[in-house]
Amino acid sequence: MKINKTHFIVVIIIVAILSRLIPHPPNFTPVTAVALFSIINFKNKYIGISIPIICLFVSDLILGISLINLFVYFSFILISGIGYLFGKINLKSILLSSLIFFFVTNFGVWLIGYPKTLEGFIACYIAAIPFFGWTVAGDLFYSYSAKLSLNLFEKKLYIS
Repeated sequence: MKINKTHFIVVIIIVAILSRLIPHPPNFTPVTAVALFSIINFKNKYIGISIPIICLFVSDLILGISLINLFVYFSFILISGIGYLFGKINLKSILLSSLIFFFVTNFGVWLIGYPKTLEGFIACYIAAIPFFGWTVAGDLFYSYSAKLSLNLFEKKLYIS
């Protein structure tokens, strides 16, 4: 049985959108996996960068859009850049992606909701630390799941 690789990736995108809409621990979503996976597997890099943003935007239409979304979207553009530079999903690319998400999005949280002082900056990042564990866990789980799923499908179903 032949399955087109693009169809497989489209399924991952749909899962990413749906996973943001169902109850889940904070930041435990597959969007980082989608960003890394898309930029690595699509020949057209503009499409690869667009896919995680589309996933976010479609789900944000339901969840709600606010100023922080700009920082979230920007973090995933940077994460796509990490995927492009590394060219593969591995522990380093995943952990660096988690760090980028943490620092970029919490910088936005600081700008929007905290005093613009050193104390406010530190307080913002300290308050975000508990969420970082979920970010790393979700990024590792979903990134390796996507990578292993593609490997399995390529071997068992002869994806073209």
